[in-house]
Order: sequence, then structure tokens, then C-alpha cells
Amino acid sequence: MTSEDLKNRTMDFAVRVLKLVAALPKNVAGKTVGNQLARSGTSVAANYRAALRAKSTPDFINKITIILEEADESSFWMELTDRAELLPPGKITALRQEAEELVKIFNATRSTSKRKAASSTNSRKRPNQQS
Repeated sequence: MTSEDLKNRTMDFAVRVLKLVAALPKNVAGKTVGNQLARSGTSVAANYRAALRAKSTPDFINKITIILEEADESSFWMELTDRAELLPPGKITALRQEAEELVKIFNATRSTSKRKAASSTNSRKRPNQQS
């Protein structure tokens, strides 16, 4: 998957989240969950765009970590929506699966980036330098 593909995928996720939020009941529970889900779900796409413009590897890793946290939080709010029966059963299953897939993708991205950064740092050290 290219960075452009993932950019489109995260944007599609954000749009689907907003459509889901619009379908939530207009009561206190629906508004509370909706506000949190809208914030975390759209943050996935916004922060991925920011990660693509990262100024350094540590900056990239930090932004990917934020995306990972926001995708996981989105999954939490969707699980809560299911458990609280705010929407008909099965209405958010596919979107929740997408959130979990994004968590896996960004967790792998972060792990790979950290490993490459550590490898790069270690290869730059002179043999007589201490860790």
C-alpha cells in the first residue's frame, strides 16, 4: 500500500465516521459518543497527512503514534456504541473492523520506523563509541 493509498484510506475512514456520527441518536449519550468519535476518527486522517510532512524520523514516529492512539480510541467509541445499543446491531461492524485494521497498520509502521531509526543510529556510531 502506498502512502497515497493510505492517505485516501484514512480520509475514507474519517468520512465514514462522520456519517456514522450523523446517524447517532440526538440524546445525551449519542451526542457524547458522537463528539468523541468525530474527533478521534477525523484525527486519524488529519494526523496521517501531517505524518507525511514530518520534519524528521522522530517527528514521523510521534505522529504515527498519535494516529495509532486515535484509531484505537475510535474503535473504543464504536465498541461503546455497540454495547450501549445506540445503533441497530451490526451497523458499525465494518467500520469498527477498519479501525482495528488501521491500528494494526500504524502499529507495524511505528515498529518498522523505530527499528530503522535504531539501526541507522547504531550504524553511525564509531566502533570506539559507547552506547
